[in-house]
Amino acid sequence: MKIIGISGSIVGSKTRIAVENVLNRINEQHEDIEVELIDLKKYELVFSDGRNYRDYTGDTKIVLEKIMEADGYIIGTPTFQASIPGTLKNLFDLLPMDAFRDKMVGLVSTAGSAKHYLVAEQQLKPILTYMQAMVIPKYVFIEEKYYHNQAIIDDEIIFRLNRLAEDVVHFIRAAKHKRESEESAYPF
Repeated sequence: MKIIGISGSIVGSKTRIAVENVLNRINEQHEDIEVELIDLKKYELVFSDGRNYRDYTGDTKIVLEKIMEADGYIIGTPTFQASIPGTLKNLFDLLPMDAFRDKMVGLVSTAGSAKHYLVAEQQLKPILTYMQAMVIPKYVFIEEKYYHNQAIIDDEIIFRLNRLAEDVVHFIRAAKHKRESEESAYPF
């Protein structure tokens, strides 16, 4: 089983730190699960032009193939101008409409103030639902004030990130078990 963390920005580090926290928790608690971080700042993705994701080359092809092969995701987004960043939206545009079909997605949202806590709910969840993801209902929102020296300093936020990690793993395993049960019940 593989879970991909996506840090959805090419600037800053707070979103990456939050996603890494979740992936580290999964890695510590579940030796059978492979985790990988895709930090969009480390890749040069082209703008989506509507072609099939398999037809892209370079970094774009590498990132898209990794995403398509994963069983679950932790998607992190900062809030820019009261919205998700264009780099993250472009990534979604590069993927096929059913890229996340029946795959679990946990969300982490970061922002400078509490005014933006609904960006994930009102903008990110509808996109992922359209792409047929199974989005974990509770996401983690983190304000800038909860960071210090490249670390999250609030115990409640850390608890919620750990809980998100466990929820994603639990739901991936439950969905896999359900699929296997259905396949064995209907062998045709």
